[in-house]
Order: sequence, then C-alpha cells, then structure tokens
Amino acid sequence: MPLDPDYLLALDRDEIVQDWTWKEAAIYALGLGYGDDPLDKAQLRFLDAAQQMQAVPAMVNVLGYDGAWLRDERTGVDYLKVVHGEQAMRMHSPLPVEGRIRARTRITELVDKGPGKGALIVTERQIEDAATGTPIATVNHTIFCRGAGGFGGRPEQSEALAAPPPRAPDGAIDIDTPPQLALIYRLSGDLNPLHADPDVARKAGFDRPILHGLSTFGIACRGLMAALCGGHGARVQSMAGRFSAPVFPGETLGIEYWHTTPGRTAFEVRVRDRDATVLGSGRFDYSTEA
Repeated sequence: MPLDPDYLLALDRDEIVQDWTWKEAAIYALGLGYGDDPLDKAQLRFLDAAQQMQAVPAMVNVLGYDGAWLRDERTGVDYLKVVHGEQAMRMHSPLPVEGRIRARTRITELVDKGPGKGALIVTERQIEDAATGTPIATVNHTIFCRGAGGFGGRPEQSEALAAPPPRAPDGAIDIDTPPQLALIYRLSGDLNPLHADPDVARKAGFDRPILHGLSTFGIACRGLMAALCGGHGARVQSMAGRFSAPVFPGETLGIEYWHTTPGRTAFEVRVRDRDATVLGSGRFDYSTEA
C-alpha cells in the first residue's frame, strides 16, 4: 500500500513538552557506554552532578520525540515494515544538564522509490527551551517504509549524505559496548522489545536483541567529541549519518574519520569483527576553537 501524501503532509501533531534532570542526562550517557573507565574524569563529566556535569549533545535525539503517528493506518505506513534510515541533528545552543523543552515535529519531505518499492518520510523536530523560547536543536529523522512507494512523489531526497573520501582515514577510535547496553539505553525512552526480548529478536531474524540505532549514533558522537572537541559538548555543531546494519551489544565499534574542511569531518562506524559498516556517510561539524 503506497503512502497517502495528502494525509501525511496535513498531519498536525501536538506539541511535546518534556522535563529532564541530571539523572536522565546521566542515564542517557550510560546508554552510550560512558563510565566504562570509572577513573576517567572526562567521562564522569557526563555522569556525576558533582563534576561540573554537561549533557551529551546527542541526547536531543530522544527529547520531544513522538512516533505514535506512524501507527496511524490512514498514512499508508505499515509500521511492521518501518526501518530507521538516517538521523541528523543541528545544535543551536548547548543542551543544558536539566531543564524543560517544547518540541514540534513536521514532515518536510516524501520520497517515492517506485511502485512496490520503498518510500522515505523525512521529519523535522524543532526543540526549544520551554521557558525562554531559545532554540536548542533541530533534529531530522528519515524513515524508510518498505513497500510504500508508488504514490507519485519525486524519487530522490533533496539533500543526500556523501560517502567519505576514498583514502585512508585520518584517525580512528574504538569503543567497546557492554552486553547489557541496550537494556540501559532503552531507559531513555525507546522500549521496543526488539532491543530486550530474545524471542522478539528471533522473530525479527536476529539471534539476539540488537542495539538501538540511536545508541550507535550517540556512541559515534561520544567518540568524535572526544577525538576532535576535547570532550566538550558545547563545541558540537551538527551531526548526520545513515544506518546500514545492526549492532549487537558487546561488539566493539570502530569510528573512523576523515578531515574534509576545517571544522567538518566525514566518518563511518564499523564492526571490524564482522567487516560491517553500521553507520555510514557520516558528517560531523564542530567548532575548532576551544
């Protein structure tokens, strides 16, 4: 069944208001593997309110999210055939360790891959401080809907992510993921049983639960922020990437990066043991000034 573009583009979703404290910020950081070295004070800055704590910028990806509309049959979306395609975030101001935000999501683009093929839904979520109206971040989420093409839309996205340069990377950082990481990350809001229940994972074709894609995205932010920004979240400006394969908790993620222009780096995240790229066509923008 193809998407219904008129219905989708006319959807008026409610504004989301969300509060969080330093504890939620710490739980999010734990869901990216922070704390694997309890003697590393650079990591404790994201976990302990007594350490001049800061929030991981990638936390904006879980703030103000509401995906209930994807279960509305009138959209033409078959929820069981939905896959997370791409993710992007642009920071407008540093994310505070605690506060209240308001967010509103709208559909910005529909891409038609053809009858019987897939379709892409691109959404944009504007996040601002609820008290002052100060913009905090813009989050873009690209959803791949299998079998939902053929509604007459254009076949390509208006903005495409680019592959990294065809040369050896300029640097790399490895981050180990603990076996229980998905069980921690789900505490930040995504309770899909695919990430916790072995029976559900097997029905989906996996021999065990897989890690959330947004945890992989956040781990990439963690690694690049440590390698390029001195571990300071306020220097992160934007980040984007395309999900290409699942990650199983317990695997080691290799984050390879290529400098392209001052303040911009291309990156890929790989599981080298399986020779698999799990997050590709990455782009990371940051301030070169401390």
